[in-house]
Amino acid sequence: MENTTDVSQTIIDTINTIFENLFSSIDNNLYSVLDTITFINSDILHDSNFENLFGTSTSNGILLIANSFLLAFILYYSARYLMAHFTYTQSETPYSFIMKLILFGIAMNFSFFIMEFILDLVSNVSLAIRSLGKDLFHKDICFSELITIINTQMAIDTNSLNIFSLDGLIKGTLTLSLLNLVFSYSLRYILMKVFVLLAPFAFLSLSLNSTSWFFKAWFRNLFSLLFIQIIVSLVLLILFSMDFSSQNLFSKFVYVGGIYALIKTNSLVRDFLGGVSTEVSQSVKNLFSYKS
Repeated sequence: MENTTDVSQTIIDTINTIFENLFSSIDNNLYSVLDTITFINSDILHDSNFENLFGTSTSNGILLIANSFLLAFILYYSARYLMAHFTYTQSETPYSFIMKLILFGIAMNFSFFIMEFILDLVSNVSLAIRSLGKDLFHKDICFSELITIINTQMAIDTNSLNIFSLDGLIKGTLTLSLLNLVFSYSLRYILMKVFVLLAPFAFLSLSLNSTSWFFKAWFRNLFSLLFIQIIVSLVLLILFSMDFSSQNLFSKFVYVGGIYALIKTNSLVRDFLGGVSTEVSQSVKNLFSYKS
């Protein structure tokens, strides 16, 4: 009987040691990365490879393809305007088309700078929210600081973790949830770059009434991805504003609820504004879906 107890305790200690090492590794390496991929600005565009892909002039990169489409739009409109005289259907006036083509052609070729401005604008709003929290609570409003609070104020010590206790269960839930956030926000990071590459085509699509739907879908998806950053800042601000006690079970479950809110941020924004899903369990089949 005593040998059975020793074997069971050895198995429990081994499992706890494995999870201690896992959680410690995640705590030491994960959350600074999570801050980087969540709170983005125009710096994500200033990569030599990405800039070359986008195009440093109208003669290379994505801009070259977009400017080729500009010529295709002219040919398409010319053919459609000619056919309108035979079919007696209404067509956009040449003056209106030429003015829009010039205006949005310029916007297309300056789309990189426009995207820089938009990214920095959203980043500054997010930074203002986090700076407000830092002034009020004297803490950095970020994921790195959040995990420090979880491990200290909530009395969850990874060096003496018992995965079979309530604290161990809460710690495991928080860690796995935050790991899910890394995958989700990594997908968002990549999608942001994809939508930046689509920016020239989105602006050009406004030249024709029949293609303007592309800009609407592009802008809705882009705005929803950017708005996530503001919502995340607000959720973190609320979490840091609460006075938690390590002896209060309510505090621990509120933290779990806060992390779950961060996971569901994309779903909430998508339901409110529409846009693309960044949940790793979801398909991106609705990438250009229009939500009225």
